[in-house]
Amino acid sequence: MKLLSKYIFSALFLAASGGSATAQSMRANTYCNPLNVDYTYMIYNSSNNLSYRSGADPAVVEFRGEYYMFVTRSHGYWHSKDLLNWDFITPGKNWYPQGSNAPAVHNYKDSVLYVMGDPSGSMSVLYTDDPKSGNWNATPAILHDLQDPDLFIDDDGQAYLFWGSSNVYPLRGKKLNKDDRFLIEGETVELFGLDMPKHGWERFGENHTDTVLGGYMEGAWLTKHDGKYYMQYAAPGTEFNVYADGVYVADSPLGPYKYQSHNPVSYKPGGFMNGAGHGSTLVGPGGNYWHFASMSLSATVNWERRLCMYPTFFDKEGIMYCDNNFGDYPHYAPAEPGKKGEFTGWMLLSYKKPVKASSYAEGSAPAAQGFTESNRPKTSANFLPANLTDEECKTFWMARTNGDTEWVEIDLEAPATVYAVQVNYHDHQSNMYGRIPGLRHRYAVEGSLDGQEWVTLVDRRNNYKDVPNDYVQVDNPARVRYVRYKNIEVPTPHLAISDLRVFGIGEGKKPATVKNFKVVRQADRRDAMITWDAAKNSQGYNISLFFQDYFPGYKRVKLNLKGVLSGGLPQTIPGKGYEAGYFRTPAYKRVDIGLSYQLAGGTDAIMDRGFFRHLKNIWLGLDVFNILDIKNVSSY
Repeated sequence: MKLLSKYIFSALFLAASGGSATAQSMRANTYCNPLNVDYTYMIYNSSNNLSYRSGADPAVVEFRGEYYMFVTRSHGYWHSKDLLNWDFITPGKNWYPQGSNAPAVHNYKDSVLYVMGDPSGSMSVLYTDDPKSGNWNATPAILHDLQDPDLFIDDDGQAYLFWGSSNVYPLRGKKLNKDDRFLIEGETVELFGLDMPKHGWERFGENHTDTVLGGYMEGAWLTKHDGKYYMQYAAPGTEFNVYADGVYVADSPLGPYKYQSHNPVSYKPGGFMNGAGHGSTLVGPGGNYWHFASMSLSATVNWERRLCMYPTFFDKEGIMYCDNNFGDYPHYAPAEPGKKGEFTGWMLLSYKKPVKASSYAEGSAPAAQGFTESNRPKTSANFLPANLTDEECKTFWMARTNGDTEWVEIDLEAPATVYAVQVNYHDHQSNMYGRIPGLRHRYAVEGSLDGQEWVTLVDRRNNYKDVPNDYVQVDNPARVRYVRYKNIEVPTPHLAISDLRVFGIGEGKKPATVKNFKVVRQADRRDAMITWDAAKNSQGYNISLFFQDYFPGYKRVKLNLKGVLSGGLPQTIPGKGYEAGYFRTPAYKRVDIGLSYQLAGGTDAIMDRGFFRHLKNIWLGLDVFNILDIKNVSSY
């Protein structure tokens, strides 16, 4: 099935309600995209005085039971024990002075960790058996003309190199000799290229609408699962909301590769921050797969990005897919037993809610650089407090000062229980470049039912860490109506926040079932316009698709295919209402297939006799439910 350019299921948002507590949990068991790591200030555009943080093209790997994350032009890399909490490692010997670019990393049997990613495109393979030290050795050989490399060593010890970043050329691969300085063995093999006439999601531009420029293919990453080789690739462009990862599958590393019938595997075109492409896939805690990728912030320049991660699966048919549903809402952390990254069910309480602030600066943000005029996104037309709750990462509130007298207050308009808060700081003309030691954000978030008596929800007053996208799980979820951010210290010359996002459980009624759902195929058969009447106070929609057509050559036979996607059913304590609290089951997913045969109808003679005169058609049907054997939870 071809992807539809306006076929957006991820993180649709509308309104809900609010909550209160004491202090944040330092041992949180949830996370929220974009990931909160101490992103590096880029030097790539510093000659143009463009100051911004970025993190993109994550290459994440397990090594000796712990995890390492290599990110484009970060002047170092990160280490974690749980895929949730990351510490930066400052590199020592033999690292890239300009930072690695679209790096590759491979763990060879827990003995050596290999890395590639020289921005020049000419590079040696670096290696170490102690990545925590920051020191690396370089093989005495150089491989040339490489962009976005991927190094893969199979179980038999044969090494392979894959690469490609182009809107013209395909992904390519070749063998390397691991035991002889990773020298080239054999010829270069062309694996596959973009096929935009068939694969609508590979088309360039915001919402795939640029029909002039071709999409970019880049970011190769090979995963071996159950004897099959899954070659992932990114398209159509890192700065767009539809940046995604697709996959081809083969029986050997150099192919031939076949396009997976369900693509893309990682796709998030809607929500607070969009995009889910150019990433890596690994086995994390508990033996579960995770996919790391890039999100587009792109407010200062097109290369301004953030990181994200999604639980990833292979079904019984070997189909690879990521769970991107509610992709920038709180999910259970990778190390949380039995949860596998499930959505917590905590909804966005702050969307479009009224905001007041201590002050706001006059003016507007400059236009985003690096775009053609037809693709240039809108940035902040003003710095008003309302930008804090608009779910637009490119707009922001900016105070007149960056001092400890500045505050903002959100009215959730009804009491609700707050479970988590995310503070997304924004860089506005920060004039900061590279790795800067000692950066820190200090603040507090308070909650109140009446706007008079306040309790602490998040206590970062003594925080001495750099937390640009700070997600904090509240220790003791509490019931509040008003949520107030109080600034203490930021490392930037301006106090600017793109969104202050409050998550929890509201107390209102469940949204009604939507009406007037329509799917209209467009002139371009890769597109369909899907519309429905918005349901009040809804933040997500459950969408079912039903396809039916005649079997070729047999007008009495119909085949049908049905897909069901639900954002998770609410569950309460037996005998209690929603006001007593509730949680959500994991997302419900099901695919059914059916066959129908027309026994009689139309001009058949039997339709003019007796009882049959009252009928138009007689059909016999057979349906097979849940053909992919997806494990779902419908009740407890």
